[in-house]
Amino acid sequence: MVQHHIPDKFLMAYSAGVLPEAFSLAVASHVSLDDDSRARLETFDAVGGAVLDTTPAATISDDCLAATLALIGGKMPDALPPPPRPDSLFPAPLQDYIGGDLDAVKWRGVGMGVKQAILETADEATARLLYIPSGTAVPDHGHNGIELTLVLQGAYRDEGGEFHRGDIEVADESDEHTPIAFGPQPCICLAVTDAKLRFTSLLPRLAQPFLRI
Repeated sequence: MVQHHIPDKFLMAYSAGVLPEAFSLAVASHVSLDDDSRARLETFDAVGGAVLDTTPAATISDDCLAATLALIGGKMPDALPPPPRPDSLFPAPLQDYIGGDLDAVKWRGVGMGVKQAILETADEATARLLYIPSGTAVPDHGHNGIELTLVLQGAYRDEGGEFHRGDIEVADESDEHTPIAFGPQPCICLAVTDAKLRFTSLLPRLAQPFLRI
């Protein structure tokens, strides 16, 4: 059962369509795993729909549809991707970015058995998958912005508590932590940031430009 839920401000921004792409991916993936957050999102969607019902209709040009289709490549996709299997590790929004489940991830080693895969999103924020062996600690770090971390497999603990599958942790400039994976499985997370991390030790700072974190 999910214990750490996404705050309302992120759900409201997601419902309004104003979150950066990478943050929207994290919220959509979390909502797919968390009944509580999904119910709250449906409430915000309903409020937004009620507001639209009271808004005067806008006039659009006759070629609006053709212009929109031209912007997205001129045609709709030939077929929708297959739905995720019941035993899939990744929720559907994440599979759409990866092109499949865990076996489709193109990992890159970053040391100490830790691996990452950076996903292609717009430049306002960065989304990456992290693979952290059980018992391994991520170097102590702070933040120059917002970080969302969604657990997809295994678990980790830090100064904010324990986080298991479906849990999401929100960190900002006031937080400094040392996440440590634990349990029988490696910890796999989706981590989204809108600014570089602030590492306290020298070696991670030297590697930071190469790892894009």
